[in-house]
Amino acid sequence: MSDTKKSVRIVGKAGTLAEDFRPELVTPLRDWQLLESNPNGDSHHVSRNGGVHGLELLRPHAAENPIRKHDMAKVQLLVLDDDPPVLKACCEIASGMGFAVHAANSAEEAREAVRVHALDVVLMDLKMPAGGLSLLEEIRMRRPRSSIVVMTAFATVSSAVEAIRLGASDYLTKPFAMDELTGVLERAGQRRSFELESRRVQQHLRGQNGHGRLIGSSPAMEKLYRIVAKVALSTHPVLILGESGTGKETVARTIHTSGPNGSRRFAVVECGQLAPAVLESELFGYSRSAYTGFDRSKDALLTSEEGGTLFLDQVSEMPLDLQAKLLRALQDKEVRAAGSRQGVPLTVRILAGSSRNLSSLVDQGLFRKDLYYRLNVVGLHMPPLRERPEDIPLLAEHFLERMRRESAVAYQFSADAMRVMSGYGWPGNVRELEGAVERACALSSGPVLHMGDLPTQMQSMAAIDVLAANVLRVDERRNAESKSRAEGGAPAIVSIAELEREAILNTIRQLHGDKLMAAKLLGIGKTTLYRKLKEYGISDS
Repeated sequence: MSDTKKSVRIVGKAGTLAEDFRPELVTPLRDWQLLESNPNGDSHHVSRNGGVHGLELLRPHAAENPIRKHDMAKVQLLVLDDDPPVLKACCEIASGMGFAVHAANSAEEAREAVRVHALDVVLMDLKMPAGGLSLLEEIRMRRPRSSIVVMTAFATVSSAVEAIRLGASDYLTKPFAMDELTGVLERAGQRRSFELESRRVQQHLRGQNGHGRLIGSSPAMEKLYRIVAKVALSTHPVLILGESGTGKETVARTIHTSGPNGSRRFAVVECGQLAPAVLESELFGYSRSAYTGFDRSKDALLTSEEGGTLFLDQVSEMPLDLQAKLLRALQDKEVRAAGSRQGVPLTVRILAGSSRNLSSLVDQGLFRKDLYYRLNVVGLHMPPLRERPEDIPLLAEHFLERMRRESAVAYQFSADAMRVMSGYGWPGNVRELEGAVERACALSSGPVLHMGDLPTQMQSMAAIDVLAANVLRVDERRNAESKSRAEGGAPAIVSIAELEREAILNTIRQLHGDKLMAAKLLGIGKTTLYRKLKEYGISDS
């Protein structure tokens, strides 16, 4: 090899390496091209054992890079490794992904970086001269919100599990492929970005609670706010339709409180929970002479207070004879109590709500068409929570803030808990979300609410996601072997025991150490799981 320093470019599928990086740390080698450039700019292929003195970074085309820079633009990353080539390579790759990168090649430099910078993600070598595990624990104590990824060329299952137990969120085993590194960094950055967004939402919530009592910033809710702001200033009847738990009564209250008579009485009648006779007496009242033995009259809610609002919840359940009587009162603006010969002016505004399709009930003859049109002067539709998932963090923080005030505990959601809640379908809508937050606070062993504190059905959904990820990983392995076989290469032979070990450890890691849930998902008994872990050299703790 001549004295002239040569530069080599390593071109990968998902990124590149940097100057002085050793090719043996990146596998498989078939994923890379090594090009040697002479001072004249000519290039030719060199072998792995060629005289490589230095490596030069070459970035792939933007269209080939699956990482979106703007996703990581504000994420602060510390890379810690006592091997300068590896340190520089990782820094270059992370910088290309959009991270704000800080480098350290010793424990002292790492401590200084942790002290000075508000780090979001830490990528660190587990085998440091000063002790990687102890340094990891120290970083976790100083920066508890940081996401930590460990990497080592001397990894064992027990050391990786110990690192996870001490607070690491992921790990890499050297040698690793470029897509492994970029994938781990992207996941860590996205987790931290999600936490930062949750905090931003929390601060936004404290200063602005949507519109009145309503919470949400989705397009569907913005449209609802505009309609509510207009109808609040009128006295026309409003029909509010939506699934159970979407907040129909909350909308009705907001309409009332946002109007000129917001200080007047707001009354709610549950039409589906009262017997017909009781419902009639509540709405229309009765005189002393209406029934034998009655010595006093009852005022009608329809005439209770001038400028008040009466919300008829589940109006679809009102009997047909009472529907006719209500229609007459709305048309004549007059209410006649049972046993009375004289009518009393209708003094309240009527708002009605239902979780059933009133138009369909009209077609079936179960609801009066004329009353439907009389109530539906202005119609509002409450979108189900599954159609506005961007509002879930806002609503969850709203309910959590209330729990903070009631319990004087600084509750907060973990990133995994918020991720599961954001991906859940919420068939019970906002009411179910409120109950889930209250349950998590009641069962939590500390201020941080984890996935295990959420309702069982949500944990099961998360477990299904883990299973799907494991199935996808197996499919990718099979596809890679099929491709290798088609290209004439010999596929790597993996034993059943190794596949079993990989499935068990991946499941436990993705469930963040929940062994009982892992055993249930894998379809094995907990005793069998603990025996397998003992065989792998992993303690029960």
